[in-house]
Amino acid sequence: MSRELDVVVVGSLNIDLTAGVRRHPQPGETVRATALTTSAGGKGANQAVAAARLGARTALVGRVGADAHGEDLLTALRADGVDTAHTLRDESAATGTALITVAATGENSIVVDAAANARLSPDDIAAARSSIASARVVSVVLEVPVDTVCAAARAARETGARLSLNLSPVVDLPRDVLAAADPLIVNEHEAREVLRSNGSQIPDDETAYAEALRQVGARSAVVTLGARGAAVAEPGHAEHVPGVPASAVDTTGAGDAFAATLAWRIGRGDSLPAAARWATRVGARSVQHPGAQPSYPKLEQVVGCPRSGLGTLVGE
Repeated sequence: MSRELDVVVVGSLNIDLTAGVRRHPQPGETVRATALTTSAGGKGANQAVAAARLGARTALVGRVGADAHGEDLLTALRADGVDTAHTLRDESAATGTALITVAATGENSIVVDAAANARLSPDDIAAARSSIASARVVSVVLEVPVDTVCAAARAARETGARLSLNLSPVVDLPRDVLAAADPLIVNEHEAREVLRSNGSQIPDDETAYAEALRQVGARSAVVTLGARGAAVAEPGHAEHVPGVPASAVDTTGAGDAFAATLAWRIGRGDSLPAAARWATRVGARSVQHPGAQPSYPKLEQVVGCPRSGLGTLVGE
């Protein structure tokens, strides 16, 4: 079967309202914002844009409201070359919104109102089956209903696309869906939650988390470790991919940049460790700039560019 798309993302779209603060407030405390910005976001849209800017042929399956924010998000996606044929406008719901505070350290705190994202349905996945069937990799995030995630995972398996499953936030999934994940992507906190919920022993060494997750049922696994890089595990092989030094300005959306890059590279035929090396470098570049989608680089900005501080990426 011809694979006309590199990555089909199934996931959320949000308008991000981001307040810069010197530090995050304590419960009951009011702090002054140093800046307030509005930008395109949502894990699904973030991944689609990040992959498209790197040159991946990308489509997004999702929902926005029939409001000005929804129109802004669709316009932004199309400007980056993302196929929005299956990014639907919902007349009965508002567009999703994320309220984000970013401290001076670059660390963020996020509250999300799913809105239209909560209405993405298995029927929408069925309607997008032709796009899923034409994809090398289907990347699915958990800011949409679990039934929809399961439908997307099963459609990917049935059409022969590789499934990249970003289990964030962590939810219980049927065994067949978890078993189709190749890879399962989580951060170290989410990894511990998944392992605890499955009654598995949590390794002392975080670099062993990925192999422990594979033992739980995923075909392969990647655990992002922030500045320390990532741990990857696939049948017969596990390794730690070192991080890339970066002065963090804003970590919002860095995990989405990582997941998008990984999906693109495994679709290109890279091994999981090689794809993770690409992903850590793109993620490191994204944290050096404010915002989620505004921080995502184009390919020429991260490959062989001395000013990026990242050099030529392994696997090119």
